[in-house]
Amino acid sequence: MITVVNCGVGNIASVTNMIHKCGSTSKISNNLNEILSATKIILPGVGAFDYGIKQLHALDLFSAIQEKGENGTPMLAICLGMQLLAKISEEGELKGLGLIDAEIKRFSFETKSSFRVPHVGWNHVQVVKDNPLIPKNGSEQRFYFTHSYHAVCRQERDILAITEYGYTFTSAYCRKNIYGVQFHPEKSHSFGLALLKNFVEL
Repeated sequence: MITVVNCGVGNIASVTNMIHKCGSTSKISNNLNEILSATKIILPGVGAFDYGIKQLHALDLFSAIQEKGENGTPMLAICLGMQLLAKISEEGELKGLGLIDAEIKRFSFETKSSFRVPHVGWNHVQVVKDNPLIPKNGSEQRFYFTHSYHAVCRQERDILAITEYGYTFTSAYCRKNIYGVQFHPEKSHSFGLALLKNFVEL
């Protein structure tokens, strides 16, 4: 069963509804023992980096999620969840989970640029690395985004997919059993459903 981590910063219902559409079941939890015994983990999130990290510490889940990521449990982090897996963020001062060697940076455009922050809406995703979640076969991949910050991976081999918004940024990454997506698969209709189905079947 998939355990969806509820640390008070995510749209949990949308995620669990999509998992149900995949023909699977999930459990929403912020219980330490349930997280430690999970066979798959989804870490969703919206909002600010430091608040998300504080919530994980307050619920005594910070080290537990690190442990699950390091011991091989399949993990999918969504939007803020993806950012929380990084080491640091320009948005805050606290240390991230550090499961991915990445820094989170704010979109930066010239004053007269037509690109606005936050980046909101549908955009294309180009897969650059073979992976079990999103096919690298040239097929169209479109997902729904809403974010002001994005990951900058220090190891190019961790980059799973890229997206153009003023410049190229990492829209998904993976390292072994750990996956992070900046977009919202739970809001991305058939594209998101296919991604979550592939995660369910890992």
